[in-house]
Amino acid sequence: MIVDIQRRMIGHAALILLIGMLAGAGLLVSLVGGLEWWPGKTMPLHLPISTDAWVRTHLGGMLNAFLIMLAALAMPVVGFDVPGGRRLGWMFVGTGWANTVFYWAAMFAPNRALSFADNRFGSSNLFTVIGLAPALLFTLVSIVAVVLLAYRALR
Repeated sequence: MIVDIQRRMIGHAALILLIGMLAGAGLLVSLVGGLEWWPGKTMPLHLPISTDAWVRTHLGGMLNAFLIMLAALAMPVVGFDVPGGRRLGWMFVGTGWANTVFYWAAMFAPNRALSFADNRFGSSNLFTVIGLAPALLFTLVSIVAVVLLAYRALR
């Protein structure tokens, strides 16, 4: 049933959303410079990751989760059957997880995992490959998924 596919997609989206929300804690610590454990009482804590990277990881993860949920809810409206829904589902869920890995790995890649080689932001390292390889693959997959969704909706 298409409902089972939607349920799994929403479950994956909820996990990705949770990870994005947890990045919000890193963002908070980065902005405040520590953990406020009592009003006015802050335990200093320095995170070696830039505030901008925490913002990207926080918002990017949450937006990917919402994309998956939106696609899950749209599938029956635009007429996907079970086999087509399964294909579309893994395309969007795979994209969400690939982007989640990308955002987190990019925080530890001096070049922001934007290219396999060194770039203007910094040098390449293992985190570059871990983040960029699946993100590049699923960039293409997500484009196909959006085209399929649009085709079904507009035919």
